Amino acid sequence: MAWALLILSGILDVAWAVSVKMADGYSRPAWSLLSLVLLAAFVHALGKALQVLPLGTAYAVWTGIGAIGSVVVGIVIFNEPATFARFFWIAVTLGGIVGLKLTTG
Repeated sequence: MAWALLILSGILDVAWAVSVKMADGYSRPAWSLLSLVLLAAFVHALGKALQVLPLGTAYAVWTGIGAIGSVVVGIVIFNEPATFARFFWIAVTLGGIVGLKLTTG
């Protein structure tokens, strides 16, 4: 259950990042409100996961999910560059996430 909450928190973090971008400097009220709701949701889910999981592993995995998810969303939705170098570093990050998960109970 803790891993599921951690993954959910990472996904909510990506959604939060998108909502912050769409809030346009918090000048768009609906997006601004959504960003605050998503922020509270991902912090809550992360906090619950941290009750069980080791801090270092959980935080690294959560950050990796957010980083990879944000890069992918940037490429797909915001037409950011899809370069070999970006995909290489996504793969490296993913390898680190998998390695941490495999070495933690």
